[in-house]
Amino acid sequence: MTIMAEAQIELIEGCRVPVLLSNGDGWHWAEILSKKDINGKPLYYIHFDDFNKRLDEWVPEERMDVTKAELPKKDAKTPKKEPQASKMTNGSRPASPELPNGASTSVLLPIGGISPAPSPIPGGGGGMGGGMTGGLNKKNNNLLNRKRKLEEDTDSQEGQFAPRQTGSMVAHHDDVVTRMKNVELIEIGRWRIKPWYFSPYPQELTNNPILYLCEYCLKYLKSNKCLERHLAKCLHRHPPGNEIYRKNNISFFEIDGRKNKAYAQNLCLLAKLFLDHKTLYYDTDPFLFYVMCEYDNRGYHMVGFFSKEKESSEDYNVACILTLPPYQRKGYGKLLIEFSYELSKVECKTGSPEKPLSDLGLLSYRSYWSQTIMEILLKMKPTEQGEQPSITINEISEKTSIKKEDVVSTLQHLNLINYYKGQYIITMNTEQVDSHERAMSKRIIRIDPKCLHWQGKDWSRRGKW
Repeated sequence: MTIMAEAQIELIEGCRVPVLLSNGDGWHWAEILSKKDINGKPLYYIHFDDFNKRLDEWVPEERMDVTKAELPKKDAKTPKKEPQASKMTNGSRPASPELPNGASTSVLLPIGGISPAPSPIPGGGGGMGGGMTGGLNKKNNNLLNRKRKLEEDTDSQEGQFAPRQTGSMVAHHDDVVTRMKNVELIEIGRWRIKPWYFSPYPQELTNNPILYLCEYCLKYLKSNKCLERHLAKCLHRHPPGNEIYRKNNISFFEIDGRKNKAYAQNLCLLAKLFLDHKTLYYDTDPFLFYVMCEYDNRGYHMVGFFSKEKESSEDYNVACILTLPPYQRKGYGKLLIEFSYELSKVECKTGSPEKPLSDLGLLSYRSYWSQTIMEILLKMKPTEQGEQPSITINEISEKTSIKKEDVVSTLQHLNLINYYKGQYIITMNTEQVDSHERAMSKRIIRIDPKCLHWQGKDWSRRGKW
């Protein structure tokens, strides 16, 4: 009688193995991305299946069920593509929404001036930010080429370190390097923050346990001593540029990516630590950055920011938006979004964020759109003749500066817009109204348009940005 011992699979990059979650709540399959030895014991950098990359981590072998490990699968050959049919396939036109059965309505608003088949943008907006084809004029082509141009600005870091020309600085490469977090901790002001994603900081600095940042000019340094020396001679106590809004302890600064290139590049590097779906470019000239700060007697401390293109052929009013982790879940994300739409109102334009949105960005925008549109609808009153109030999609868009496609998609996401007896109507039940009122009661901080001192520029008429 022969006893065959079960051979244990050697854990290498690409292997899949069940890993015990950090909170001890069961096992989840994960892929091994890298391996290293610490004091003779192996550690594995793993990515959990169907989880966001910010949850990736280094784990010891004790948290793995090695007996169920799977070897890496060989890459399958790419199948030949079938020639695409020239006809439009089914599903290219959105179906008309149906009135829900037995819906209890407390508000009934006829909506006029809307075509029977609007083309709503899906809530997530996937795939809209990756490249443009077709009838682009020469000016737009030059703009896109300018965005993709890589310029190394070593002067911004006094010649000490230069960011790497690899990974997300160049393109959306999903290689092993960019899939792994390369910074353990950052220290900025009074916060020490654990990054979520890869950012192409110089490798000489990412090998250190902590990356130190000046909270005023965002310069990156290798040690606390270097940071102390820098702060002693740093002239900034607020972001460069013009302060265009101040109320209580909240301020907004407008930074031109051409005039303040070093700050803009450092801001993008910091943002990349918490944004995975954006590509960074060295050429910040085509962008404006709006930085929100909290003010105290020590200076202005960055809370978050958003950027926008000086000229956007797609009417985007936000290119990238971020609230730093210590300030999240405090209403600052909606404040940034609200401020971006206040700028659009001053410009007399409707705007929309650049797609695709991150998971957290999508939640914030859906919440803001829902609350803003519900606020408009609930303030409407019956006419003098006692008829129910009516409003058009165009009127909602003009009042809020939210693009029509986003208005329609939000109404559909909330199941408010329905087609009934030849016209579109909005139906709201008491539960939706109560939920909206509870949400609005939590929005303590709001943008006051009277405190905004800003005038938009027509960048298309300017010879140079």
